[in-house]
Amino acid sequence: MNRINTRTATLIDVVIPGSGILREVALIVSFACITALCAQVSFWIGIVPITGQTFGAIVAGAVLGSRRGALSQLSYLLIGATGLPFWFALGGTVGIARLIGPTAGYLYGFIAEAFVIGWLMENGWNRKLYKIFPAMLLGEVVLYACGLVWLAAFVPANKLLQSGLYPFIVGDLIKMALATAALPAGWAIVDKIKR
Repeated sequence: MNRINTRTATLIDVVIPGSGILREVALIVSFACITALCAQVSFWIGIVPITGQTFGAIVAGAVLGSRRGALSQLSYLLIGATGLPFWFALGGTVGIARLIGPTAGYLYGFIAEAFVIGWLMENGWNRKLYKIFPAMLLGEVVLYACGLVWLAAFVPANKLLQSGLYPFIVGDLIKMALATAALPAGWAIVDKIKR
């Protein structure tokens, strides 16, 4: 029997062991759908929309690892580009228009965020809270870098951080905290079952 190194394995590889192209595609598409479901959780704080799709990207990287996490987010964008209703957050503009509008950089940032978080999980940052939260924080930094660079083409420089960063910090900290708490809980359940 092939033993899995749980220090560097992703949670999904321990929970659903195996290999093969069908398994990989199913995992990638499943997490694209999970991100779409998370995107439907949204609310407003004043004029600032807070959505769950960032949580989906974080979890995809943490659970699937770098390559599959990034591919799940790329799939999320490609499926959304078809114009499928209720795919992206907050309704409104659908399809390819969402991928060229002011917030498109954040959407592309999901791919990079999932990759970074997944890579760190694969390299031993997957069990301890003091490692998981910084991994997710680094992923968020990458996400915001992508989003702000793109948004800069639409917003004056003196309004960039007020428009594209500051209003979302609290919401994203909450999402990171939830994901950080969920991952060790998932590992604890797996460990208990294996015993």
